Amino acid sequence: MDLGKRLKGVRSMRGLSQRELAKLSGVTNSMISQIEQNQVNPSVGSLKKILDAIPISMGEFFSLELEPQEKLVYRADELVDLGDGIIKMLLVGPSSSSRKLTILREIYPPGSDTGPDFIQHEGEEGGIVLRGEIEITVGERTERLKAGDAYYFETRQAHRFRNPGKEECELISAATPPTF
Repeated sequence: MDLGKRLKGVRSMRGLSQRELAKLSGVTNSMISQIEQNQVNPSVGSLKKILDAIPISMGEFFSLELEPQEKLVYRADELVDLGDGIIKMLLVGPSSSSRKLTILREIYPPGSDTGPDFIQHEGEEGGIVLRGEIEITVGERTERLKAGDAYYFETRQAHRFRNPGKEECELISAATPPTF
């Protein structure tokens, strides 16, 4: 096992610099650097002080999978809300760095919209209304969609979304390239 690589990986996953970890653990910055470069092997006591500062247990440190398999499933509570506090835009796959597609679960309360300014960017977007209704304006065209209806357009055309209904609208959308 490459102890140095493992320590560097865990430290990086937690967003800590060597200097921050040194300060938190009471171990010198040069010692942490030497451990990560496999120039020294820390004593069990020194390693425990470092791991306590992260914080992570010894067992977790040695069993943690640093190069996890690509994530397949995202639970509802793992979706990141990119909305404005009124509209919810829940992003599927927020941690995937190689994403080539944005998938969102969007929820529009009655009367809400994407704002007075039209949205415009390179790419394509499509979606399906799951419940409620949504009004989509693309260029000069405005269409009202209900549950089961779908849309698809090139996003370099100015567009916006509005819920004109009296109930919440929920839709699933996909866009490429990823804009979020």
